[in-house]
Amino acid sequence: MTSNTRVVVIGAGLAGVRLARRLGELGLPAVLIGEEEHTPYNRVLLAEVLAGRYAPDVIALPAPAELMRARVTGIDRAERQVHCSDGSVIAYDTLVLATGSNAKLPPLRGLFTADHMLPEGVHAFRTMDDCLGLSKAVRPNARAVVIGGGLLGVSAARALAARGAQVVLAQQAERLMERQLDPSASKLVLRHLKDLGVEVHTECRVRDVRCVGGAVRSVELADGYALDADLVVLTCGVHPRVGLAQDAGLAVHKGVIVDDELRTSDPHIRAIGDCAQHAGTVYGLATPALEQAEALAELLATGEGAARYTGTRALTRLTLASGTPLDLAAFGEPTPQPGDDVIQLADATRGTYRKVVVRNDRVVGGVLVGELGTVGALARAWEGAEPLPETGPLLHLLTNDGGS
Repeated sequence: MTSNTRVVVIGAGLAGVRLARRLGELGLPAVLIGEEEHTPYNRVLLAEVLAGRYAPDVIALPAPAELMRARVTGIDRAERQVHCSDGSVIAYDTLVLATGSNAKLPPLRGLFTADHMLPEGVHAFRTMDDCLGLSKAVRPNARAVVIGGGLLGVSAARALAARGAQVVLAQQAERLMERQLDPSASKLVLRHLKDLGVEVHTECRVRDVRCVGGAVRSVELADGYALDADLVVLTCGVHPRVGLAQDAGLAVHKGVIVDDELRTSDPHIRAIGDCAQHAGTVYGLATPALEQAEALAELLATGEGAARYTGTRALTRLTLASGTPLDLAAFGEPTPQPGDDVIQLADATRGTYRKVVVRNDRVVGGVLVGELGTVGALARAWEGAEPLPETGPLLHLLTNDGGS
């Protein structure tokens, strides 16, 4: 690309900020547009802010030099312009969509007021504003119902318990974090939450949110049982923010479809992070977003063909340090197929669990709860997809930190 190429990035989350900073370092300054009034921040650490362990400024990201605060309302592909709600128009040569994702709001009766707002006491948990609003509302002994038992739900329930709330977590699936963890690891997370005083209901579908005077009072389950609630927290997953791309006529499936150069169906528009769909996958995780930002920075600054993004083998990691620590990591396929080798070490007393799945002498997945000393070596073996050494027992995969 030439030095006078104007790059505009929509979205000031992890992916957008990393891209803009890298481009600046490579001599191609970009205009970054963010709609939140807050300094760009690391969304992964919002639960620690809610728990009271971090102040909001602790999780701030180092913002690039040119950051505009505006809400983009449309993209004019013919004129290569971005239109904002304040009336400003920004020209681009290359546009990058890093619009992230929104919280999924479940189809519950009573969830919205007549003017399509969430009732008082009902909170999504996706943005800094969500976090600060929830932090302001929570009180010791407040009755809080968390709907959704995935990674975010577990993090939110734990944070609310750390603030002294009486927390009930309602999970529709049969166990916690069922997408990342196997049953044994899920049981350890369940035990961890119960030790913190969190009441957990699995295979539990919420049907109704009951409000009085515009404020939530209870949550009704599908079996008719009602949970009293001063606060309701919605942690039912996320969906990519693709509205701008759709309105502009770009190819969209689950996310904005991109190729190995992170190019959309318009050669002048790229997409990275939670909003992008590469090779059929929308990752929704920090590591792929950062890797896409790095690859795209190289592409834009040094020219086409200089780099390719070929996908990320993403590891899910959760480390919550406030109060009683919780460390877990999961990667690949933790559920074995017939013929796979499985190595497991469990210590019920210490609440630790390690498991690796090996197929054709290659690590294909694993899950660790508690002590994560071996996670780096395991992740490298999995990411490299190299055959394991022929000598030595497979048990060394779980004990190369000296054992537990």
